[in-house]
Amino acid sequence: MLPGSPRIYLASRSPRRRELLKQIGVNFEVLLFREHFGRGADVDEAPHPGERPEDYVRRVTREKADTGWLRVQQRGLPRHPVLAADTEVCLGSRIFGKPANRADAAAMLRALSGREHRVLTGVAIRYEDLFDFAMSETLVRFAALSEAEIAQYVESGEALDKAGAYAIQGRAAAFIPEILGSYSGVMGLPLYETARLVAKLARP
Repeated sequence: MLPGSPRIYLASRSPRRRELLKQIGVNFEVLLFREHFGRGADVDEAPHPGERPEDYVRRVTREKADTGWLRVQQRGLPRHPVLAADTEVCLGSRIFGKPANRADAAAMLRALSGREHRVLTGVAIRYEDLFDFAMSETLVRFAALSEAEIAQYVESGEALDKAGAYAIQGRAAAFIPEILGSYSGVMGLPLYETARLVAKLARP
């Protein structure tokens, strides 16, 4: 574990974030919301008019952390810090979240094909009145994709629950000749920033 790492709650269902936390030795439990508390019900994830991608990620990450802390209080759980994260693929001012369906996934991949985009991942910790936040920004360059490559990738099913319709740790790695920034941030949890936030909790 990280030296002095406290136990935290992870407010995410993502298996990738669980594995990344385990990788750096963070002591955590998964804080699951009830099924009918869908993302739309708990957190306003619709971009606001004129909202910059950075502001969007900061807002949504904070709302996830605040909602997680509210669940801890409502359920009378032991009061450990809550860690939340949000990852978005951004092409200019456009924010690509998870695709609604396969057609939407294919459209996202066509837009990213042959171009460079940003992946923004916010990570936040909420504990009592404490709130701390960090953001990772990574540049990702896609090769030009053929329609056959896009169709085959979408058919694999890997695109459907990923921001921007791709998983860098999966088959989409074959589409990406270069990244500049945090690989783990593109996966969904920037480990450098996360480790620093968790370490702050252990300081006197």
